[in-house]
Amino acid sequence: MKLAVVTAFLALFSIVGFALYGLPFFYDFFVRDLGWTRQQVTSGNALSKLLVGPLFGFAAGVLIDRVGPRRVMLAGILMAGLALVGLGGVHGLGAFYFFYLLNALGYVCGGPLPNQVLLSRWFDAARGKAMGVAYLGIGVGGTLVPLIAYALTQAFGWRDALRILGIAMIAIAFPAAFFVREPPSSTAAAAAPAPLGPILRRPAFYLLALASMCSIGAVGGTMQNLKLYLSLDRGLAQADAARILSLILLGSIVGRLLMGWLADRWAKKHVMLLVYAIVAATIPLLAFSPTFGLLQVAALLFGVGLGGDYMIIPLMAAELFGVRVLGRLMGIVLTADGVAEATVPLAVATLRDAAGSYRPGFALLVALAALGAVGVAFLPRRGTRPE
Repeated sequence: MKLAVVTAFLALFSIVGFALYGLPFFYDFFVRDLGWTRQQVTSGNALSKLLVGPLFGFAAGVLIDRVGPRRVMLAGILMAGLALVGLGGVHGLGAFYFFYLLNALGYVCGGPLPNQVLLSRWFDAARGKAMGVAYLGIGVGGTLVPLIAYALTQAFGWRDALRILGIAMIAIAFPAAFFVREPPSSTAAAAAPAPLGPILRRPAFYLLALASMCSIGAVGGTMQNLKLYLSLDRGLAQADAARILSLILLGSIVGRLLMGWLADRWAKKHVMLLVYAIVAATIPLLAFSPTFGLLQVAALLFGVGLGGDYMIIPLMAAELFGVRVLGRLMGIVLTADGVAEATVPLAVATLRDAAGSYRPGFALLVALAALGAVGVAFLPRRGTRPE
């Protein structure tokens, strides 16, 4: 059980912390060195998630429910690491899109989905604590990657920095995933999978999906555009922009620990509502802080909400619907989240290119976060969980 937590920690450290939160650090280099627009730079994330999520998200969930999360995770780690290596050598949009697609496929197969199933099947009473500890990997990886990326960029240039990060991802995450055992419930789940149809007929599923899409879209839209905004629009130095990104993920460590602890003690609906409220309240502060000191405070507070955001969704799903369908269920939810995570950052960047300001885009992000909180408010506290 301990190795399962370590495996999830290292996989999330690499695939989410390094790749998802590390890649936006390099966006302004693509704009400056290759002459691309903000819309083009964020379109790699959008295109990859729109294609990979609907095509492979549910399929990955079905595969995880049938064969267990371990083997799927191993393939995902390799794909995500090799994608960063490839992105370090791109010169045209075609190669950029290809490696972003590979990165998205690695995220689906090796990121939150298999790790959520791995931990949900290994743990029951302490599921929130286990998920919170494992998801610290995202916070630690995301905190370190802007600082590491800045140092590597200064020493070797941004292209070699991407290659080094990709190799490091594989070296960090692959060994633990290779040695971890499948959860004991994986065999039983594969032999007698629970029906998904009754859950898809419940309004609670669609409320959860809507709330998740809105909040993930708001968080993703903020994080994908923040380095561009800080560096190109506000004129922050690379070191200062890296510090802000690092502070957000440092705050997410506090958020994951706090929300994981609360999820084992409070109604998970109330914890989810708290997380979404924090996200909605801190985006304006993060976007429009007049001083660098206040911007740092905003980064920490936003990070607390970000930290609980991804983690609370599978906990709420397991609470409402049980763990026997969790792979397939989260495959659907994460596919929907991927659509939001793809389209919202692109929409924000497009609004910026059209209006010459990020104000309309940030207003969209706040509205989405608030809508997500409304969706959570209508969720039941508990569901019927046939096991």
